[in-house]
Amino acid sequence: MTPEQLRTFCLSFNAVVEDFPFSPETSVFKVLGKMFVLSALDSRPLTANLKCDPEDAIRLRADHPGLIIPGWHMNKRHWNTVTLDGDLPDRLVRELIEDSYDLVVAGLPRAERLRLDRP
Repeated sequence: MTPEQLRTFCLSFNAVVEDFPFSPETSVFKVLGKMFVLSALDSRPLTANLKCDPEDAIRLRADHPGLIIPGWHMNKRHWNTVTLDGDLPDRLVRELIEDSYDLVVAGLPRAERLRLDRP
């Protein structure tokens, strides 16, 4: 996945904005103010921090050693750092990003979830 593909895919979800709260080089994609993807889009290899269910996080790290690791500078239980350089199937990467979005949306108040069409 290229940086532009990552940006385009993240922005395709409902109510998502790109923000730069940490530095101009670090893109943070948020849904209603809550972060679900963090990435330095100009880094090589391209990586992204993604929210993940704790049990899934452990399984994914075991299944993809070196490509999916505990979240860098994040809560290691709930976040993974995923290398997006092409070694992981694009379908899996897209699923992980969507799962991250869904986990964040699930934590939003019910009224906000309903506005997003996600009960």
